[in-house]
Amino acid sequence: MAVLKIRTNPDPVLRKKSVKVTSIDESVRRLIDNMIETLRESSGVGLAANQVGAPLRIVVIQIPEEELLVLVNPEIVETTGERTVVEGCLSIPGYQAEICRAETVKVKAKGRNGKLIRRKASDLLAQAIQHEVDHLNGVLYIDYLDDMSQLVKTDSGPD
Repeated sequence: MAVLKIRTNPDPVLRKKSVKVTSIDESVRRLIDNMIETLRESSGVGLAANQVGAPLRIVVIQIPEEELLVLVNPEIVETTGERTVVEGCLSIPGYQAEICRAETVKVKAKGRNGKLIRRKASDLLAQAIQHEVDHLNGVLYIDYLDDMSQLVKTDSGPD
């Protein structure tokens, strides 16, 4: 496995909509493994493939004390509620801001093995899923801000 370079804003790959994975072959599994290694090395919560320069619809999410989640071609099929959260991003290091996210989400995707996953999520996992799916669509959390003065400088910017 390898630690990949995390692309930072304004890298154009972050603004492009990622393409659907048509086959989970060895190259895709290797990318997933490298994304997991990169996520762990960065101490982030989630990582989308385009953040490491691969414009594919793949995300990995690691919530502390929970099982690693790999989502290939994720789709948020339902959202409920609304809450204000503090969010940061590995692609916008050193900053965070308050934005609005759904309280719960239902997502469907394929797992690393190609099997269908359906998952209902709340709290940090719901937030991470929304954040990473946004990445796949070329959207950054700063796009939800009225202006950049809402960004707060931090020591680091977990995803």
